[in-house]
Amino acid sequence: MPFRRVILKLSGESLMGDRGYGVDPKTVTAVAREVVAVRKAGTELAIVVGGGNFYRGMAAAAEGMERATADYAGMLATLLNALALQDALEKLGAQTRVQSAIAVSEVAEPYIRRRAMRHLEKDRVVIFAAGTGNPFFTTDTAAALRALEIGAEAILMAKNGVQGVYDGDPRTDASAQFLPEITHLEAIERGLKVMDTTALSLCMDNRVPIHVFELAEGNIVRVASGERIGTIVATPEEA
Repeated sequence: MPFRRVILKLSGESLMGDRGYGVDPKTVTAVAREVVAVRKAGTELAIVVGGGNFYRGMAAAAEGMERATADYAGMLATLLNALALQDALEKLGAQTRVQSAIAVSEVAEPYIRRRAMRHLEKDRVVIFAAGTGNPFFTTDTAAALRALEIGAEAILMAKNGVQGVYDGDPRTDASAQFLPEITHLEAIERGLKVMDTTALSLCMDNRVPIHVFELAEGNIVRVASGERIGTIVATPEEA
């Protein structure tokens, strides 16, 4: 069964393509094509985008910058990606709105929950920028929070170069095993890199499933239509 409403979580790195930094227009256009196809198939879709292709707050903090300042800079990086994605979507004929958790009124709406839901009902794609608007919280947590606020049925997490969740890092550990299904609690206890602990806890407490899959051609459409690919992170009803 296709989903009625979902959050798509995109890392900043997923927009780089083969580049080492910034945004690759071809990659952004390919993602935008899939988003448009999902929307045309009848699924309401909002996007939370990261900013790691431009700036990483924790990395800057590790090098001596004050953490809160570094995180605010990271929020602005997500806005760059949101605008690039908006441009690509609108070139394909989609109606979009960027909503920012920090005030940038010249380029984006402020985040207002009811307005976001109204946009979705009117067939618009909503892009949430600037994380939660607070330092010390990641865009993973923003995705979990926005999913709860707008009543999304699931979070779709598109990953670069991996099929889903593994019990180790497949890039460095050849023996890492792919996990087709896992609970939120297992992901937290085993320290698996699905989302950060705050985001996983939010999803666990509110039973929001997370579908983790490779950002490859056609996969966003397949997952949104209900096809079983990648890893499902979910908590059973009786748990």
